[in-house]
Amino acid sequence: MAEHTATHPAGGTPPGSLEPLELLYEEAGQPRFGLPPALATAYGGDLGFTPPCVYANFVTSIDGVVALGPEYPSSGSAISGREPADRFVMGLLRACADAVLIGAGTLRATPGHQWTPDHVCPQAAPDFAELRRSLGRATQPDLVVVTASGDVPTEHPALQSGALVATTVDGARRLDGRLPAACTLLTAVEGSTLRMADVLAALRAHGHTAVLTEGGPHLIGHLLGEDLLDELFLTTSPVLVGRADTSRPGLIEGLELLPNRPAWMDLISTRRRDSYLFLRYRLRPPRTHAGPQSSLPS
Repeated sequence: MAEHTATHPAGGTPPGSLEPLELLYEEAGQPRFGLPPALATAYGGDLGFTPPCVYANFVTSIDGVVALGPEYPSSGSAISGREPADRFVMGLLRACADAVLIGAGTLRATPGHQWTPDHVCPQAAPDFAELRRSLGRATQPDLVVVTASGDVPTEHPALQSGALVATTVDGARRLDGRLPAACTLLTAVEGSTLRMADVLAALRAHGHTAVLTEGGPHLIGHLLGEDLLDELFLTTSPVLVGRADTSRPGLIEGLELLPNRPAWMDLISTRRRDSYLFLRYRLRPPRTHAGPQSSLPS
């Protein structure tokens, strides 16, 4: 364990005096990192992952909407109501990760965002840094942007800060000379096909064994289509969004599971803050199946 530099009273004080999450249920025997006391107090307990692990984090409305559509930038914040507890959990999950994986659509839909723990919960930045030191992580998780076509907003500050951009040979040609110098290309071996299994293999070659995805519904569909998702953290926000003539996606797009290949999950943790629920699910091992794959985000 690295030396702890943050100072807190015995038992820890929640970052920024956040009210601790209320632990309602937790399955016994889960891995535990030994969170710094302040983070453990705010989270309502410990947290950990068994590597290699790919875990997702989403916020959803009561009626199952996770995004308002491309005409509404940063719509996740609208759905969550910028609830401080949700932003804390988002930061904590980033602080546990070697890399944060998103699709190009998420990058375009979230202008000005940085996929770092302290960007969403700056008051906990010292505690997040302490956690990353104790885990032997780099100062910040690597951002990984997946794009089959190479169509990414190269002026986005997250790319200007440096990212891994996973793309196809065709996408790499489109990006040639356009990416900021701080970025690194991860290119498919050939053609216009990019499998998420290849992306994750490339990340593991970089030493990244704990990968958080905050990608959109199409990216989640692709991970599920290749049986690569291990866990899902889902914040249920106490809001009704509704649908009319606009496309407002649910958690998964581009992949049909029921009735032929259901993806069952086990609830392993439930926490609460006021009317918000913070749910953690583990994917059950997939059954043998043969079905269509989802299309990769462009």
